[in-house]
Amino acid sequence: MRMLINVPETVVADALRGMAAAHPELTVDVERRVVVRRDAPVAGKVALVSGGGSGHEPLHAGFVGPGMLAAACPGEIFTSPVPDQMVRAAAAVDSGAGVLFVVKNYTGDVLNFEMAAELAEDEGIQVAKVLVNDDVAVTDSLYTAGRRGTGATLFVEKIAGAAAEEGAPLERVESVARRVNERSRSFGVALSACSTPAKGGPTFDLPDGELELGVGIHGEPGRERRAMMTSREIADFAVDAVLEDLRPSGPVLALVNGAGATPLLELYGFNAEVQRVLTERGVPVARTLVGNYVTSLDMAGCSVTLCEADEELLRLWDAPVRTPALRWGM
Repeated sequence: MRMLINVPETVVADALRGMAAAHPELTVDVERRVVVRRDAPVAGKVALVSGGGSGHEPLHAGFVGPGMLAAACPGEIFTSPVPDQMVRAAAAVDSGAGVLFVVKNYTGDVLNFEMAAELAEDEGIQVAKVLVNDDVAVTDSLYTAGRRGTGATLFVEKIAGAAAEEGAPLERVESVARRVNERSRSFGVALSACSTPAKGGPTFDLPDGELELGVGIHGEPGRERRAMMTSREIADFAVDAVLEDLRPSGPVLALVNGAGATPLLELYGFNAEVQRVLTERGVPVARTLVGNYVTSLDMAGCSVTLCEADEELLRLWDAPVRTPALRWGM
């Protein structure tokens, strides 16, 4: 397996050094694994902190900046960051207005952020938490109790981040984040397995000519395997799975996300099919984002995330943002 790395042991540190060189607007602590917006703490504003295993870039460090996260804690590949990272991040960005932890529903992340919240509160930092659990594919998996946290993490971080940027108090920012999660659902499809640097090869077996419907972002099993399907057929299956659970009564935000190895040519073609299905089902689309945002290393595949968006959520989505991976309006 060919990988553009030095050695597996330094992959995350090397990436963080490269991020620091490319983005001087961030403060990157390579040794302690914390990425912070350089102007933090911002007086009078709630700070959003998130994190998770590396390998899902640009999630989360790529979303650090004005209008989104104040800090991110990257763990090792597909491994939760540790509480010390989270406490360090919270202390670096807290202005006295409080910190919101955005936590994807994976057992390690949940336990470590819970411990970090207790430690941060012992240091006098007011902390609130929101759990992202948007994946409708399966109820429990290798990494979770309940639904997995996937693409809706981007919606939560962007929309709640905009509320924080406007100066909303912690209770309000938390409420917005929870509302986004409650209104969001996702479904993912793998066309190939992902390969970790440590293993140097695929993490699971997916024979040629087959795909995995409902795969998780770490390669967790989904609902079923089938012979390869067309983009049109995949869109029908994935969007219907989301709509069956979400049942939106108004316009939606749509994220058509690549798993890491799927080119934009294919993602835009897939988006055309997603939009077709939504039109056929009578679901208006207010905004669409297409690209590789919540990835699984080199997995070929895609996911669809829909969020039922009211007027306030649309306004916050459209609000200015300036991060390495998401920027508009500034």
